Amino acid sequence: MNKPEDKNSKNTSGIYKEVGPYMGMGFQLAATVALLIFIGIWLDKRTGKDPLFTIIFAFLGISVGLYNFIKTVLDLGKKSDK
Repeated sequence: MNKPEDKNSKNTSGIYKEVGPYMGMGFQLAATVALLIFIGIWLDKRTGKDPLFTIIFAFLGISVGLYNFIKTVLDLGKKSDK
């Protein structure tokens, strides 16, 4: 016999399988931006050009992060259509 909790756990695991790929995308976006900002700060300290590399790498991080975010969402959308 199927117990009610067995049915609910199957539904929950199915939900996690569907939502799982989306859960880490926000962290990946933030990590990309933060990493490139820290590289910009490090380069500013090494070269003595205070805000230059931080600003450049911040915009680069935002651009790369958003590109990866959008690409992942579109790829996951194509997989779910099949």
